[in-house]
Amino acid sequence: MKNLIFFIPIFLILQGNAQTTIKQDPAIKQMVDEVSFKNIEAIVRKLVSFKSRHTLSDTTSTTEGSGAARNWIKSEYERYAKESGGRMTVQFDTFTQPKSERVDKAVHLKNVLAILKGTDPKDTRVYIVSGHYDSRVTDVMNPNAVEPGANDDASGTAVSMELARVMAKSSFPATIIFMSVVGEEQGLYGSTNVAKRAKAENWNVDAMLNNDIVGNTHGMETDLKDNRSVRVFSEGVPSVAAGNQKDVASLIALGGENDSPSRELARYVKETGERYVDQLDVKLIYRRDRYLRGGDHVSFLLQGFTAVRFTEMNEDFTRQHQDIRAENGIDYGDLPDFVDYNYVQKVARMNLSVLANLASAPAEPQNVGMVTSGLTNKTTLKWEAPKTGKKPAGYYVLMRETISPFWEKKYFVTDITTTLAYSKDNYLFAVQSVDADGHESLPVFPKPVR
Repeated sequence: MKNLIFFIPIFLILQGNAQTTIKQDPAIKQMVDEVSFKNIEAIVRKLVSFKSRHTLSDTTSTTEGSGAARNWIKSEYERYAKESGGRMTVQFDTFTQPKSERVDKAVHLKNVLAILKGTDPKDTRVYIVSGHYDSRVTDVMNPNAVEPGANDDASGTAVSMELARVMAKSSFPATIIFMSVVGEEQGLYGSTNVAKRAKAENWNVDAMLNNDIVGNTHGMETDLKDNRSVRVFSEGVPSVAAGNQKDVASLIALGGENDSPSRELARYVKETGERYVDQLDVKLIYRRDRYLRGGDHVSFLLQGFTAVRFTEMNEDFTRQHQDIRAENGIDYGDLPDFVDYNYVQKVARMNLSVLANLASAPAEPQNVGMVTSGLTNKTTLKWEAPKTGKKPAGYYVLMRETISPFWEKKYFVTDITTTLAYSKDNYLFAVQSVDADGHESLPVFPKPVR
């Protein structure tokens, strides 16, 4: 049968620097609207009430320290799981962290995972959303101070927890893990343990979303106020490819250094988040993370998984990693009164829209290739259907100019080979699966094939 090609202008409209996709899934929109800033604030304030959540703080008290905090997080996840009809299970991910530069003795640590099992036994995909529940002050080795960590990173933990509350009542073909990890401030230890476990146990992690410092809207130094912009950090050259000269050479030759899996995820976040969340500008930051900083998504990148980090637009460093004090007329300390909970709600809604859309979509097309067997000003792409999960209703072939950060056109096709009257030398392309309801997989950048 001859391949059917349709240009779908209704799905993607470019408005200045922003993308607006106007087709919404009513069920996803309902979940997005259910995300509550009041619940998020209550979670943040409860986490702050444990006084210190430092990785090396007390684990025996029922009211203070990291032990009390992780037990409460687990109990909340378990409460949410009661609404899941048995689909959500909750567990501690326990490990021993040896003595290291920021751990003065071997210590038993626990991440908290709420796993919403996918309903399709043929769909092995896993999606992870995470925040870290540990906190710190100026001295990273001080476990005994009052260390509220309201924005860094009770805000990210609250995102993971609120999403678990809302999404537990729904079902998805793929599995979603709502995660709260420990040890980030000491060296990404909690996320490293989960990422290594995922690799060893062959989890099919399709995307990991890390929320870290997502609650402030006022930059103290610059006096910038922005309650609608959120940064998405994504790496260009994949971390696992950096040591492989052949992979790097291929990226250079194809101009694909801006189309890593994490960059495709970042673009997907922008398109999907702005589709469902009003007054939100998703800013793509083409870096793995900020200068001199690192987050839990890096642990997953180093294991070869696709991951991005979400962070507020203008950080206030008087709040981060600070002893609580007043100095020269400035209040220091990461206190809950300085968190903008309506803003955290927007970030959480963005996360939910992405997770729900991905977990509902078909898996990505496999072995996506660009045919390079002859000289031509047309572009032929071919691929294979997903190996797991439901059959796609079709595919989108995405196209953009080489200087554009966003996909500019989507062509819907029903076959697994298509030829476009645009030169592969002048444009960039990708392919994503889509179901009958418009849920799209992550885009896949093609490799040259004969």
